[in-house]
Amino acid sequence: MEADRVYNFNPGPATLPLEVLKEAQAEFLNFNNSGMSILEISHRAPQYAAVHEKAKQDIKDLMGLGDDYEVLFCQGGASQQFAMIPLNYATKEHPGSYVLSGSFAEKAYKEAEHLGVGEIVASSKETGYHHVPQQDELKIDPNAAYVHVCYNNTIYGTEYHYIPETNGVPLFADMSSDMLSRPVDFHKFDFIYAGVQK
Repeated sequence: MEADRVYNFNPGPATLPLEVLKEAQAEFLNFNNSGMSILEISHRAPQYAAVHEKAKQDIKDLMGLGDDYEVLFCQGGASQQFAMIPLNYATKEHPGSYVLSGSFAEKAYKEAEHLGVGEIVASSKETGYHHVPQQDELKIDPNAAYVHVCYNNTIYGTEYHYIPETNGVPLFADMSSDMLSRPVDFHKFDFIYAGVQK
């Protein structure tokens, strides 16, 4: 069977280890001896609550974060967060500051721009997004609500290899395609989000 498997290295859904798929397959019809699939169990049932809480704790453990951080599972993917962030955090007096390093960073900025609460603090658009703006290119307004970065740009093949210094302005990051791909000091970020399909 393994010889027939295709290895998909796309930046979206990709190949999972066969043992993970076999475990999921075995539990699909009878999850934890409940007599039901996890897909049939109420989101309020103790069997699901245990899965939910373990997933949250696993993420915090992998990121080295304590109980002063919260993990949320939200619908809509990262693209919904492009709008939710400025709607919840930015104002005209305290706009969101955006570092443009690729198409997803630009899409995030456009959502704040629609609301009149976004500003660009650095951009590599004029050079075809061939690099991530470096620290000395960032012109951060100390009055900003946050600084937003897209940590990895799959379309352009660029990735942050440093954590921006924001001088006390909260640092927000879209880490959809590289969260947990390597050790990072996640304590330096105030808000991280990622689309689960990545």
